[in-house]
Amino acid sequence: MRFSVNVSILFKEVPFLKRFSRVSEAGFGAVEFWWPGGEVDDLDEVSAAVRAAGVSVALMNFPAGDMPAGDRGLAGDPQRAGEFRENVPVAVGLARSLGCPRMNVLLGHEAPGMEREEQLEIARESVGFAADEAREAGIEVVVEAVNTFENGPYLLHTTAQAVEFVRSVGRGNLKIQHDLYHMQRMEGNLVANLRENIDVIGHVQVADSPGRGEPGTGEIHYPYVLAQLEDLGYSGYVGLEYNPTGTTEESFAWIPREGRDGETAVSDLKL
Repeated sequence: MRFSVNVSILFKEVPFLKRFSRVSEAGFGAVEFWWPGGEVDDLDEVSAAVRAAGVSVALMNFPAGDMPAGDRGLAGDPQRAGEFRENVPVAVGLARSLGCPRMNVLLGHEAPGMEREEQLEIARESVGFAADEAREAGIEVVVEAVNTFENGPYLLHTTAQAVEFVRSVGRGNLKIQHDLYHMQRMEGNLVANLRENIDVIGHVQVADSPGRGEPGTGEIHYPYVLAQLEDLGYSGYVGLEYNPTGTTEESFAWIPREGRDGETAVSDLKL
């Protein structure tokens, strides 16, 4: 199992551009992050920080609006889908420069007074456009379902909805990002859904429920869930996207340092 550290939510005690080196110092070789536009003014600085830290980028998000202010994506927003599409070439260009193989799309909230299917069609067109642009760069696109308790009336909030959406868009380089924390909050049945949908899962993220701390701080039995993911042959990264209950470094204690930069067996995790 391989792990990537989400520097948009971890190492917040230091400025964004310094977090990449902190990841390397903690023994990890891969990072992921949300769109960095709100963190830095010059995207070239992101590329320079990644190179200086010597880490790879496993995943990055397309622009999703002002997330601290409550935005959760633009692709399905009838007022801002055009803005999303305008930003796609910029985002894909950054991913290409970083050698990032995978990009995540957030669709946004349900639009009041608009039929759900009509809004989903806008999202399909936007995601299809992004997937086509990404395919030219050899990049896979993933679409994420998130919980509505913390994120408001988000368009996709179950595994089934995300899988159906991806299949309806019909692009060979499009899969789902499966966040085990969000799906535990919304539906449970984590292992059953992994088994049923492993073929369409492009990336996995973890946090414990209900507090969104590191694995081992909540109700999810991660030794079993991750062992099942391993047995299913998942070979991608597992993204660490949680709010640490102590320092960021302390929150990594469940992953042996010798297993942080490369493959580590689930049986070796300290959970």
